[in-house]
Amino acid sequence: MSTHEAPSSADTLSYSQAGVNYDLIDPLKISAQRAAAATGAHLGAHGFTEVLASRGESAYVVDVGPFYIASIVECLGTKTLVADEMRELTGKSYYDSIAQDTIAMAVNDLITVGATPLVVQAYWAAGGSDWFADKQRAQSLVEGWKRACDTCQVAWGGGETPALAGIVEAGRIDLAASCTGLINPKERLSVGDKLGAGDAIVLLASSGIHANGLSLARKLVERLPQGYLTEITPGLTYGDALLAPTTLYSPVTEALFKAGILPHYCANITGHGWRKLLRHQAQFTYRIHSVPPVTPVLRFMQEQAKQDDREAYSTLNMGAGFAIFVKAEDAARTVEVAKACGIDAMIAGQLEEGPKQLLIEPLNIRFSDDDLQLR
Repeated sequence: MSTHEAPSSADTLSYSQAGVNYDLIDPLKISAQRAAAATGAHLGAHGFTEVLASRGESAYVVDVGPFYIASIVECLGTKTLVADEMRELTGKSYYDSIAQDTIAMAVNDLITVGATPLVVQAYWAAGGSDWFADKQRAQSLVEGWKRACDTCQVAWGGGETPALAGIVEAGRIDLAASCTGLINPKERLSVGDKLGAGDAIVLLASSGIHANGLSLARKLVERLPQGYLTEITPGLTYGDALLAPTTLYSPVTEALFKAGILPHYCANITGHGWRKLLRHQAQFTYRIHSVPPVTPVLRFMQEQAKQDDREAYSTLNMGAGFAIFVKAEDAARTVEVAKACGIDAMIAGQLEEGPKQLLIEPLNIRFSDDDLQLR
């Protein structure tokens, strides 16, 4: 348990109370994974095979001979609702940063398996054709999408822009992205088979909430007298802080390869918060001795939701957006490479022989294998 006293249940606002209950969602994911696993044999007809260890990971990997192909599709979620509300309040369009969020959802998952992002496709489903008539907002989305592609050095291949009246609410848009990448040379494959006791855990800083936990963030507005315009620090409103674009981590993973560092495993810290550090099936104790500073918006959310540390770290990224597991001798250099890319990083802990658990020692928090069921 956290060293903080648990707040009363009447005051605490959990993620499930905000409308997202992973206990209900995760069983469907597991069922879908089992059905999908039975389809992998179809690749044989084309002379290819799946990388079985990628099943249940953040991206799917296919062996095509000289290299691997990795692919992923991701939906942004409800962050567009915050952008729409803030536009009503401020007159500004936030869809350039929303575009980056969407691409980050896909790219940051793809790179966990060692892939270089190659092509991004767009899926922009609006509640009606009139959504696209707002030229400022639409152009902001286009410009932000291209800028994120340039940052990740990926080609924007195309996309789909359906008007789905009756499925998507009028005036709203559902954004998603798919991404395909190459793992070349094959030695870059990172699916956890090289994980071992003594490996270091390097955490890369987040820019804020990223794109997970927005249902909770929006629910909290009901508790704020000034809503999204509530200042969380001088000159920074809650709404603007929530809309800070998600950090794109592919420049770091590409720079690590150029520096001769091959991660043993990576985890994109999104839904399920720090429990994602337990994603791989290997039985290790993940001991955290140092935690990064919590970004102001996440600290504010924890305080307003009256969550103890265990609840907050099980839901939000709490200042760490991406985890890289490397050989101990590569840890310091990994931090240097990340910082050279403009992303703060720290050596946060190490893997040890022992039962599968995550021990966040500075906060006296323990998560076990039972706290994360994704397979």
